[in-house]
Amino acid sequence: MKKKVLMVLLAATLSVSMIAGCGSKGDNNTDTTKTESKQDSDQEAADKVAKLIDDIYVQERTDKTDEQCTTAKEAWDALTDAQKELVEGENADPDYFGRDTGDASKDDPLNADEIGENEILVVSFGTSFNDSRATDIGGIEKAVQAAYPDWSVRRAFTAQIIINHVQARDGEKIDNVDQALQRAVDNGVKNLVVQPTHLMHGAEYDELTAAVEGYKDKFESVKIAEPLLGEVGADATVINADKAAVAEAITAEAVKDAGFDSLDAVKEDGTAFVFMGHGTSHTAKVSYSQMQTQMEQLGYDNVFIGTVEGEPEDTSCEAVIEKLKEAGYKKVILRPLMVVAGDHANNDMAGDDDDSWKSQFEASGAFDSIDTQIAGLGEIQAIQQLYVAHTQAAIDAE
Repeated sequence: MKKKVLMVLLAATLSVSMIAGCGSKGDNNTDTTKTESKQDSDQEAADKVAKLIDDIYVQERTDKTDEQCTTAKEAWDALTDAQKELVEGENADPDYFGRDTGDASKDDPLNADEIGENEILVVSFGTSFNDSRATDIGGIEKAVQAAYPDWSVRRAFTAQIIINHVQARDGEKIDNVDQALQRAVDNGVKNLVVQPTHLMHGAEYDELTAAVEGYKDKFESVKIAEPLLGEVGADATVINADKAAVAEAITAEAVKDAGFDSLDAVKEDGTAFVFMGHGTSHTAKVSYSQMQTQMEQLGYDNVFIGTVEGEPEDTSCEAVIEKLKEAGYKKVILRPLMVVAGDHANNDMAGDDDDSWKSQFEASGAFDSIDTQIAGLGEIQAIQQLYVAHTQAAIDAE
């Protein structure tokens, strides 16, 4: 009898176990399905935002741009933190809206009306880095305004991609060149001086000149001032007063920021400065070689010029590394040769990715230390005054 009862109990226990086991398997399948469904839903939401970002990552403004910027930001804000990390498109990534580049409210877009008869339009490529925009570009604009209190200073950017980025992320509206020129017309401006903050007579300068040409008959006078480095010249040996002034100003600032009393002290320490510009395929690329010539003419033989694009070829990261190795320098300080300390300075120069200049210098194994100074040219007072001088020359020109 006991044996029969025991067999019944064993059978009952086995049945319960089988039922429980079947139940667990079903629950696991359900959980897996729910997880996969959630992942698909998250990715779908992220992909929609990536598409909206790619739609405004364009160099042409349309009558839909304002709405698209608003829609993209609202869609981003609606994502969870986990979904934001999944955003990836042709140009989109989580940093588009998520990266902290400073307080946009500290920047003045200089897009007000009531301009008056005399306007100085300061035209820059632009940057989405808020701190740099306020300090570098804003620094130049404020210096120009202080020098010419009877003129109204206004701003324009040539990069619509950047204008859209700032508008979508921060709600700050910056005029492109056409908008700024039309604003001047609508406000009855008679005398217009355009001061580009571009480094040289490159593609951006050419495009600006063409845009202004289309508005010339709408003003009594229109003058375009020189970019920072002045005239280009025929070859790498051609230097001028502008290039000399820039070389002296940026080197002095780099020496000070590095904590040295003089460039000679920097050299005695076995340290070299590398100023990294953008580079260009435009014929104006010889300007970078001229700046290297200028450094040599000034006796700054531990100062080197490089470019992100490696154009001219002898300004590529690999070429500059070889120059420093041959010269025997064991310490390097990298600093941008750019008006703003934006994406190129923070990522291409000082970033942690393998292809950044800092990483490539480290990977060479040839140097004991590689430091970076993230500061744009626009925050240097002497550089600001060079732009002021160029503006004055344009005003005085017949």
